[in-house]
Amino acid sequence: MTTSFIRLADLAASGQLHGKRVFIRADLNVPQDEAGNITDDTRIRASIPAIALALNAGAAVMVTSHLGRPTEGELTPEDSLAPIAERLASLMQREISLKTDWVNGVVVAAGQVVLLENCRGNKGEKKNSDELAQKMAALCDIYVNDAFGTAHRAEATTHGIAKYAKLSCAGPLLAAELDALGAALANPKRPMVAIVAGSKVSTKLTILKSLAAKVDQLVVGGGIANTFLLAQGLPIGKSLAEPDLVANAKEIINMMAARGASVPIPTDVVCGKAFSASEPAVTKTVADVTADDMIFDIGPNTAAALATIMQQAGTIVWNGPVGVFEFDQFGGGTKTLAEAVAASNAFSIAGGGDTLAAIAKYGITDKVSYISTGGGAFLEFLEGKSLPAVEILHQRAIE
Repeated sequence: MTTSFIRLADLAASGQLHGKRVFIRADLNVPQDEAGNITDDTRIRASIPAIALALNAGAAVMVTSHLGRPTEGELTPEDSLAPIAERLASLMQREISLKTDWVNGVVVAAGQVVLLENCRGNKGEKKNSDELAQKMAALCDIYVNDAFGTAHRAEATTHGIAKYAKLSCAGPLLAAELDALGAALANPKRPMVAIVAGSKVSTKLTILKSLAAKVDQLVVGGGIANTFLLAQGLPIGKSLAEPDLVANAKEIINMMAARGASVPIPTDVVCGKAFSASEPAVTKTVADVTADDMIFDIGPNTAAALATIMQQAGTIVWNGPVGVFEFDQFGGGTKTLAEAVAASNAFSIAGGGDTLAAIAKYGITDKVSYISTGGGAFLEFLEGKSLPAVEILHQRAIE
């Protein structure tokens, strides 16, 4: 699953950025509180290497990103990248001005960087308008996509501009994502283990089926695991599940078994009667789950068995916590699993918002081989889908 593309780092090293106008599509879509204060600047920090690379190579740099879900053509103050410009300037210790109405022209000199207001405020962005893309391509000599989190969408700043720019390339963050994901999936060290958890099988059914054809063990968790328990004829009480997808769960179990691979089914679980931070946790074997129980985590025996699987793995792909880890009494399974991934010698790659939150909570960030910044893009890559923003970079590279 390797894809060829031009890298910004190579252009910088060969002196091709000097005096050029460089347009960087970053992912600066950071969480903010009700007052507009940034609550986590991880994505801003992750975008700096591409900007610094271009600046240090003598380029005039323009950066844009989406933020939230504004109505095209009707940006409100809440949609503005102003707080991002301020934080980016502080982190880079340099002046960074915010440009509005930038599509028809931007003034920026070599050695300067400007932030272009929320790209989703431009009419035609979401629909990948050719007219808009051509106007944006005219602003620059070199287009850089460094926003893996949006790579699964064909939009004007992720796809259209790449088609029309004189030269289009991948920034260091996007390149690192593709290198890591390619290494994990194209030629994985065996045994390969995938952890796929979440509330619904339906949202991850195609991923589960795709991985079932590749991995040696497919660990399911959360509401997904409850549907697989139902498929095995086991009781789940009032737990979140999708009974109409039991046949799909059985199909995945059979697909794996036919290859000599397996879906480890929980043997014990942690239950409660209500979804609440103060709800007492009761551990029981799966067979003992009663009609009024709700399963909120895997039990210690299941967690220990999964930890052994992680210890023996060659490659681990992780998407989703295996329990309601936000409540400590239902976080034991995810904590044990996180610590097992951290202790494993396997090449481990993790992605998805809840997974990253669990990794941060249990302090294993520096023990995971690669943490993906993309949610939807990460999942679509796992499915084996072509990512439009990556595919266009590939096409431009082989022209």
